[in-house]
Amino acid sequence: MYDYIIGMDEENLRHMRRILGEEHRAKVGLLLDDTPHPRAIADPWYTGNFDATFCDVKEGCEAFLTRLQRENII
Repeated sequence: MYDYIIGMDEENLRHMRRILGEEHRAKVGLLLDDTPHPRAIADPWYTGNFDATFCDVKEGCEAFLTRLQRENII
């Protein structure tokens, strides 16, 4: 089983929670949850702004890495 299941937006979360059920609810979150401003990833399909999406993903990955380091996982 997985320790973390990460989605990009609220729709991802809804689907993952429905599939996984309550048992794994605590493992599911958004990539930007560990940032100072949790939010959904900007979707370039709708915004056309790939730079914003790149910045969101980069910010989320860096924050998640910091979390893993803080939790002594890596």
